[in-house]
Amino acid sequence: MAEDTRDWELETKLVRGGLARTPYGEISEALFLTQSFSYESAGAADKRFSGEEPGFIYQRFGNPTTQMFEDRLALLEGAEVCRATASGMAAVHVALQGLVRAGDHIVAGRALFGSCRWILSEWMPRFGVEVTYVDATDLDAWKNAVRPNTKAFLVESPANPLLEVTAIGAVAEIAHAAGAKLVVDNVFATPVFQKPLALGADIVVYSATKHIDGQGRVLGGAILGAEQLMTESYKDILRHTGPALSPFNAWVLLKGLETLELRVTRQAQNAAKIADVIAAHSKAKKVLYPTRPDHPQAAIIANQMTGGGNVVAFDLGSREAAWRFLDTLEIVDISNNLGDAKSMATHPCTTTHRSMPEAERLEIGLTEGWVRMSVGLEGPGDLTRDVNRALDAA
Repeated sequence: MAEDTRDWELETKLVRGGLARTPYGEISEALFLTQSFSYESAGAADKRFSGEEPGFIYQRFGNPTTQMFEDRLALLEGAEVCRATASGMAAVHVALQGLVRAGDHIVAGRALFGSCRWILSEWMPRFGVEVTYVDATDLDAWKNAVRPNTKAFLVESPANPLLEVTAIGAVAEIAHAAGAKLVVDNVFATPVFQKPLALGADIVVYSATKHIDGQGRVLGGAILGAEQLMTESYKDILRHTGPALSPFNAWVLLKGLETLELRVTRQAQNAAKIADVIAAHSKAKKVLYPTRPDHPQAAIIANQMTGGGNVVAFDLGSREAAWRFLDTLEIVDISNNLGDAKSMATHPCTTTHRSMPEAERLEIGLTEGWVRMSVGLEGPGDLTRDVNRALDAA
């Protein structure tokens, strides 16, 4: 009797999920670098284009390597369908665009990555879509923001950069009562530590550039959800606007998935230690890490996350102190990326959230002293020494 891949353990799904071997029996997944595909006859082409017969047509519509990545990530997430995109921001853009049209309304948590805020504040209004921002931790705020034309909710949880955590199940209930869909950006938690679909979300998005690659190589994104919703809302926009993931990037991301659980588990262990090191230092005004008991949403985290992830945020009081900290680091890189095997830290006000007006940054508590650190796979002793030295200089 054939194995039901849905019953596999997480580690097995990451290594073997979605595997589709050619007749050559290769162990490593095949990389199909082809733009298009041939057909045995004109009639066969007709049937494939009409959907009467399955098969690939054009790389923008699908590719065998890309499909293996999609199938593996869907199996890991517990989703019926995954569609890959060229970047995480392409995934967020399509995820929202596919749910709304002119005259519709979106409600979003106000703590978002800078580019996500730009899409909502600058891009969507050009096409007649209204947006309301709310405190994502305030359930009454979500309820009060709903309008008759509300079609989508968007939340990052944990949010970038200050790791605010939203009660996904409760927000999903509010969205569904209003006839809207909930989109959750699950990048910081990763599919290893949090499953938004199981909590009630309709759509999950990822920047696969982050932990899924995890080694600083390629860009990629993903949108996951139920088959009917994915078909109705995203099939045509993905086919015709072209945010396709390249087969090479899909292959790299497939190999990244094989070690995802190992990497993020070790990174989370390192991050928890570093968070405690920073909290114990006199220069740190405040430290945020999801599994610390002093996190403002500790109860929610205990209910919906199985690990804290690898990102730590801390306030050193001023831009000058934050920059002195960053400039003193010798092992940790100054970089705006995250989820990498290499530890990296950034000053959000002048990098990732630079495009946000100061008033909007202050709304989410992002002042000039905050540093966001993505903790990697280096030895915890080396990281502790580097961070303490930089804190002393701050």
